[in-house]
Amino acid sequence: MPMELTQSRIQKIWLPNDNRPALPRRSCGPQLANSPTVIVMVGLPARGKTYISKKLTRYLNWIGVPTKVFNVGEYRREAVKHYSSYDFFRPDNEEAMKVRRQCAMAALRDVKLYLTEEAGQIAVFDATNTTRERRGMILNFAKENGFKVFFIESVCNDPNVVATNVMEVKLSSPDYRDCNSTDAMEDFMKRINCYQASYQPLDPDDYDRELSLIKVIDVGRRFLVNKVQDHIQSRIVYYLMNIHVQPRTIYLCRHGESEFNLKGRIGGDSGLSNRGKKFAVALNKFVEEQNLKDLKIWTSQLKRTIQTAEALQLPYEQWKALNEIDAGVCEEMTYEEIREQHPEEFALRDQDKYYYRYPSGESYQDLVQRLEPVIMELERQENVLVICHQAVMRCLLAYFLDKSADEMPYLKCPLHTVLKLTPVAYGCRVESISLNIEAVNTHRDRPEEAKKGPNPLMRRNSVTPLASPEPTKKPRINSLEEHVAVSPALPGCVPQEVPTQMPGQNMNNSQKPS
Repeated sequence: MPMELTQSRIQKIWLPNDNRPALPRRSCGPQLANSPTVIVMVGLPARGKTYISKKLTRYLNWIGVPTKVFNVGEYRREAVKHYSSYDFFRPDNEEAMKVRRQCAMAALRDVKLYLTEEAGQIAVFDATNTTRERRGMILNFAKENGFKVFFIESVCNDPNVVATNVMEVKLSSPDYRDCNSTDAMEDFMKRINCYQASYQPLDPDDYDRELSLIKVIDVGRRFLVNKVQDHIQSRIVYYLMNIHVQPRTIYLCRHGESEFNLKGRIGGDSGLSNRGKKFAVALNKFVEEQNLKDLKIWTSQLKRTIQTAEALQLPYEQWKALNEIDAGVCEEMTYEEIREQHPEEFALRDQDKYYYRYPSGESYQDLVQRLEPVIMELERQENVLVICHQAVMRCLLAYFLDKSADEMPYLKCPLHTVLKLTPVAYGCRVESISLNIEAVNTHRDRPEEAKKGPNPLMRRNSVTPLASPEPTKKPRINSLEEHVAVSPALPGCVPQEVPTQMPGQNMNNSQKPS
């Protein structure tokens, strides 16, 4: 007999009505039918492994695949509070080698916990993993626990790129706090040499031909892909082949104030108000002042964004994917009218704004999936101005700032304000620029009832310098400092304890990577 179905009130999807307990909602994106995956980074220091790890994790979390980075360097800094010099990484330093192996094992234990008990789907094991012995240990660990493994090796032999990476990222590491840059640079280059002697690159043509992997060569100049196993691995490959590290700026803004904004109506396809037209003129002046080379301008296919772009007197491209969230039966209504005519829908949306789907319309979850091609193309481009809508801008901003699904629908994106996004080492610097044209406030704060629910920060999966503050973490590994043969400290350095928690970051400030 066909099974009776009941429609979910919030997501508007059909579920079996057989009184079975509901399965926990693991994520807001593609459900992986296969076993969890461990992504294993491979490569010498200063080859961009942590950059790739954090950027990939941000993307996977944004599309709804719970992902977390496990950086073995952080475990090492917790175990050995005072870094002395590159001697710690010498292959003949047996005591240090024991500590480094214990740190790797501690990270793998946390990987197992995350994938088996904390609803994680992908764990990124961020370390050098430069020897076949270490990679073999990880493969055995994955086999014992039923995890898939996908290797990402970053190869770069350009000394200028390596030196730039060391200067921009590594010298601000906690290892070199209070060290002068000359001594720190010298020490780090010697650290690289310690790994170089025993480095065994992945060999997809022979020794590693059965492994699933991608080699990223010279910061994306070439790629070598081997034995992709499933859909999620193919998405990872596609993403890595689209990102680049060239300096660029992304500008996000909403259209000028519309006639429907003035009336408090959502959706629709109304034109600009008089103040909205003034904003379009001000935006034109702002763009001219930026003096950007080869600026791309993107709009939605709705009248108000196109009118805004027309004032710039520059070529622009219309994207249907950038259209505002579809409010379905609530299109062109005010919130008061929705409350009166659809009281249950009004209350349901306040309960879970990210998952809530308007009848015959969309949810924020739907919008993220619709915007994925836009994100891919943004990653490929250099300077871009995106003129879009409130919900769309929230989704794009959540990607660049690594905001959770709980935070996304409440990000503030006011009219007549440009957000200037500048990608930096491990995140994105944001500058909010008001063009000083008055406009209505269309932002609705999270209702008090919704604030009483579970703390959204407890459900975060990724940890990046731009993430919101995490709960206090338990020590991941006991201090092993007393067992290590300590070398003299670097000249010009004052050893200090390294904090075990990454500080938070608000959207208007940047933070040096660690």
